[in-house]
Amino acid sequence: MSPSSSAFGSLRSAAELNEQIRALWMRAGGTLSPQERAEYELLVVEWAAAIRGAVVKAA
Repeated sequence: MSPSSSAFGSLRSAAELNEQIRALWMRAGGTLSPQERAEYELLVVEWAAAIRGAVVKAA
């Protein structure tokens, strides 16, 4: 995932991103490595963008 993808809004749904975040935590066994932490942070930023996009569309 490139950093620019979140700059223009998420291409994935919040639900899909939430599932990926949950799967990452499951694979990691509850403790993230530095690489997994970086992946988690990117996913959370993209998830937040997807949520904001859904709220704006609903308004």
